[in-house]
Amino acid sequence: MTKVQTTYRLSRPLTGDDLQNIARMHSVYGFLALRIQPPGDELFVEYDFSRLSAKEVQGALHENGIPIP
Repeated sequence: MTKVQTTYRLSRPLTGDDLQNIARMHSVYGFLALRIQPPGDELFVEYDFSRLSAKEVQGALHENGIPIP
């Protein structure tokens, strides 16, 4: 397993629905950790690079409604 850690700037403030979507991302294959970075304008993501590419990670975040550019 090759763990990759990255941070995405959020494109808008998070809503309750966004927080539920982020919580659901923990069940997506290859994602290891997701958390909001203080003060709430960035999302930390840790994933398994042997399972997901950076492009697939961004695609999964978009598909699940996470507000990243």
